[in-house]
Amino acid sequence: MWKLFGMVVFCGLLSPSQQVLSGLSCAISPGAMQNVLSDFIIQSGLLDQHLRGLVLPNIMGEGGLLSSPTSITSLHLVEVQLPKLSVALLSGLGVQMTISAKLQLSGNCLVGLLSELVDISVDVNLHTNIKCTNFESGTVQVVIEDCLCILGAVKIRLLSGLLSLSVNELVLNQLTGTLPGVLCPVINLVVNLVNIQLMGTLNAVVPVGTAGTIHYQLASLPFTSGLFLGLDLDGAVKQVGGSIIPHDSSPSALPPLLDKTMVMGLRQSFLSSAMCLLLQIPSQTFTCTPEAFSGASHLQEAIAGLAPAGCLSCHGTSPLSIKLTLFGNPLILLEENSATVELSVMVQVFVRRSDGSILNILLLRADLGLGAHLWIAGSRLMLGLSLGSISLSLESSAVGISDISLLKPHCRDMLVEVLLPLVNDAVGIGIPLPNVLGLSLLGADVQVLVGLVVILL
Repeated sequence: MWKLFGMVVFCGLLSPSQQVLSGLSCAISPGAMQNVLSDFIIQSGLLDQHLRGLVLPNIMGEGGLLSSPTSITSLHLVEVQLPKLSVALLSGLGVQMTISAKLQLSGNCLVGLLSELVDISVDVNLHTNIKCTNFESGTVQVVIEDCLCILGAVKIRLLSGLLSLSVNELVLNQLTGTLPGVLCPVINLVVNLVNIQLMGTLNAVVPVGTAGTIHYQLASLPFTSGLFLGLDLDGAVKQVGGSIIPHDSSPSALPPLLDKTMVMGLRQSFLSSAMCLLLQIPSQTFTCTPEAFSGASHLQEAIAGLAPAGCLSCHGTSPLSIKLTLFGNPLILLEENSATVELSVMVQVFVRRSDGSILNILLLRADLGLGAHLWIAGSRLMLGLSLGSISLSLESSAVGISDISLLKPHCRDMLVEVLLPLVNDAVGIGIPLPNVLGLSLLGADVQVLVGLVVILL
């Protein structure tokens, strides 16, 4: 077996990270890791590419009283047959990767005065232990230890069919001594190439529409238990221009993997920062008419009834105008099986006087509780929002209105018809997620826990 470890994400530490991290966390099953490595190393042909044609040292034998001197030269690897890869996690010790294969070698054989082609088939088991050290700025150093090569069955075939037991023993002994020095450097090279590829899945800048980006990167050294590989990733949410939208750090425990391939947890504070990028909606100003929303006439009547007698009519017959402006930062609240987006909106109701000046009839603050439906599409967390609760408060009124209780149902209708479609269009692009280890999120389920959105693959 070849215990091959090719990437940072399969490194093991003495203990899980104790640092409180923001962004997201992943727990990945050994089976998922095995499939990833098999795809990168075996199915892609990377291992075969770097082993094929590998030249081995000559095999020389002096012969004895009953055997002729033997030499095998130009010995090279022709084919890697039936490579098989598996992964084992050792809690507190690291990660082991195992590959078993049959190597087909070919060379020239001289037995006494007879020269002919020789084919050698050898089962090879190579063991390596892999760890990660020296975490810095989203990267770690991969350390490959204890590369041990063990040979299994050896079969030698000459065209003449003449082969002594001493030659078979000679080949086995010399391959046992030389193969580790030839194969281990190749394994190191393959490991480094795979490490580069998979680090790219953990360190990536992805756009969030045109408003900004999320920079995902490894936040600490990976850690292993006997059941899963653990990864913590930072997600730096940046607006266009480079300013970072901060989010708090808070510890969150992932649910157990059970029979899942991967469990990914996205923290509440990180999602709230991402929502700030999504909800970049400019102020909306419109005339309070039925063309703008169906309940416009009812809202005008309600406001007219609250204003002092004749207050509005003295400013002409122009219809009321309304300006909606998002206020503050959106906040995602995650409870068991429930996700809510809290959003505040300033509602300015005004009329424009004949001289062009503006009379502010009302300035209201609407605090909205938007129920969120979450799902995965491609590599993004999607949100669909609906208006749940609304709290309406009076900020000011230039015409002396003080009681706004009758306005709440009409404002609710207006926000549902005018604002909510804009909000859903804005969040419709979704929150991009990292392509951890290249694992596709197709078919993933989403669960909402306290403070955490969990993606189950």
